[in-house]
Amino acid sequence: MPDTIKYKAYSLSNFRDIPQMDEVAEAIKVDIEVVGQVLPFKTNNFVVDHLIDWAHVPADPLFVLTFPQRDMLLPHHYAEIAGLVQSGAAPAAIKEAANRIRLQLNPHPAGQISHNVPTLEGEQLDGMQHKYRETVLFFPSQGQTCHAYCSFCFRWPQFVGMSELKFASREVDRLVDYLQANPQVSDVLFTGGDPLIMSARHLAQYIEPLLDADLPNLRHIRIGTKALSYWPYKFLTDDDAQDLLALFRKVGERGKHLALMAHFNHPRELEPEPVRQAIAQVRQTGALIRTQSPLLRHINDDPELWREMWARQVLLGCVPYYMFVARDTGAQHYFAVPLVRAWEIFREAYQRVSGLCRTVRGPSMSANPGKVQVLGISEVAGEKVMQLRFIQGRNPDWVHRPFFAKYDDQATWLNELKPAFGEAKFFYQDELEAFYRESIDASHAEDYE
Repeated sequence: MPDTIKYKAYSLSNFRDIPQMDEVAEAIKVDIEVVGQVLPFKTNNFVVDHLIDWAHVPADPLFVLTFPQRDMLLPHHYAEIAGLVQSGAAPAAIKEAANRIRLQLNPHPAGQISHNVPTLEGEQLDGMQHKYRETVLFFPSQGQTCHAYCSFCFRWPQFVGMSELKFASREVDRLVDYLQANPQVSDVLFTGGDPLIMSARHLAQYIEPLLDADLPNLRHIRIGTKALSYWPYKFLTDDDAQDLLALFRKVGERGKHLALMAHFNHPRELEPEPVRQAIAQVRQTGALIRTQSPLLRHINDDPELWREMWARQVLLGCVPYYMFVARDTGAQHYFAVPLVRAWEIFREAYQRVSGLCRTVRGPSMSANPGKVQVLGISEVAGEKVMQLRFIQGRNPDWVHRPFFAKYDDQATWLNELKPAFGEAKFFYQDELEAFYRESIDASHAEDYE
């Protein structure tokens, strides 16, 4: 085991204290201070000392992953905030401008607030989402931050102090009630933020009631986390590391399957010895580690990186699960890769790995109708088209139904695609619009992608 390491966070208030920042150009530091007024910024001593290659800053992909970059804001947004910061404007004025900009960045894509929040006995269950039949997402109150923030994160509104944009719930009893009333649900996904920012004691207060309720329909408990990469000591030397591992074992002993949905965005994250030891510790509890990441320009838009990452994950006993498309929120303009290129990267990487790595699915858009996978480019009846299908859908009947879009090598999201073969709409759109009209509000009926 490594020596005990104490967690130290860095943010706008103290990032200049990082010793490695002494060699970083002042203009880069100013960019961090400007962009960090709008998009969340936090990193820590493990990321700084073990993941970032400071010799290649600012282009280093792990630096881009965790430190705000100038072009993550649109030029006019950057100019507005920079002008306020450099003129010594009052914090309230900067915050007001930042909040106005944030609301222009699609803070809750894919209907997270407007269409995914479930109800029970007429009560809206804030802090939960139920979009797909088998899976409920739960946002524990104490898990709505992270050990470090990813600059691309589609849940960035959780971290910027705008309370109306947050998800959080302490009401695990209502979660149990909801699962009892919805026997079609087999999976609960604890998400955030990062649930593993919580102490083992707090996490147990959410998980143990699910085990004690003895719900026959609940088979899988998932935890979405970046802790294996950003703070592996959570599983090794933190004061409650052994309690956390014991809680993981308890889930299996009570007949439930525990899956860590681990986020790794670059193969370098798998190199540090503490990360490898943490993975081994988790696997020894019987939990399964599934890995996922979006495809991100400036960070991992290279098929060789994905090949290497999947291969290393399998070697460490993890299961490659998803390659996502960068969500249509926040700094999407900075990170997005055109869908055609995303498919080419996925295909080239997939071709280079053995069958053990080919559990991975992608590239997948988590869009309003569901998870839509780009299957490839074809020519049908003389027309060049993009073939797509649902991996998950608001209506389960949509799943694995192929459909076609006009070829567009610049489109980066589903709502930029047009149906092929002269069709007016994709097959699911009428039903989706009806769903919005009937269950939410007619004003959302056109917001179907």
